[in-house]
Amino acid sequence: MLAGLGGAAFWAALLAKMLASAAIVVLASVAVERTGPLVGAMIATLPLSAGPAYLFLALDHDAGFLRDSAVASLPAVAATALFIAAYAGMARRRGVTVSLAAALAVWVAAVLLLGRIGGGLTRAGLITVLVVLACIGVCRRWRKDGPLPARPRRASDVLVRAGIVMALVVAVVLAGRLAGPAAAGILAFAPVVMVSLAVILHPRIGGAATATVLVLSLPGLLGFVAALFALALTVERMGPALALTLALLITLVWNGGILLTSRRRPAPIPGDRLR
Repeated sequence: MLAGLGGAAFWAALLAKMLASAAIVVLASVAVERTGPLVGAMIATLPLSAGPAYLFLALDHDAGFLRDSAVASLPAVAATALFIAAYAGMARRRGVTVSLAAALAVWVAAVLLLGRIGGGLTRAGLITVLVVLACIGVCRRWRKDGPLPARPRRASDVLVRAGIVMALVVAVVLAGRLAGPAAAGILAFAPVVMVSLAVILHPRIGGAATATVLVLSLPGLLGFVAALFALALTVERMGPALALTLALLITLVWNGGILLTSRRRPAPIPGDRLR
């Protein structure tokens, strides 16, 4: 079956896609570790893995396929919000393996359940927004910006991050060829960056600090919703190149707005206690 996917050119292109995507996400995750939790969270919720995945889908498929994939991605975004909430609740008391296993189980269950609800673009978008807002409310008590604890760097960290991302690219490309737009759209928004950050940061800075980074990323997921909504509405009219560019700009403007808003908040009065 795999031999029927394509010849040497296909597998060479797939290898190039894997290496390019891995380089993007590895560089971004290094930037996350060198900034504060909020800045790192906003970097993590840029389309660092989903963007290349959608670009490669656009090279292999038509605009209708991309539209269907965008609609199918919305439940995956909602599931990622639930993944973050589950991880944040577990990581403060458990190790990285147990916390990630529980969070990934929640993600898979949520994708399967929300995918069955269906209802088209508008309904899927509304449900996703409500789920993300609910998770923001539940995790509010775990939000705390500030410097991350110091941590040593290991060469193996880069290999772990690169391996996770390359596995996602293979899954998305093959799903697009074998299983159609729904599977490709879901896999494109698998929580690759979140898992990578947890695998790297949890053992080094602790579960509580890692949970803070992920919780601060929840508002950024709303930018994903807006970007996917715009992609689904415009890709058949504007073409994949312009529609994907618009979706990218939406996420950049949204996350930039969050950062600017946080910078303009008044400093807390000395003596006040953060709740």
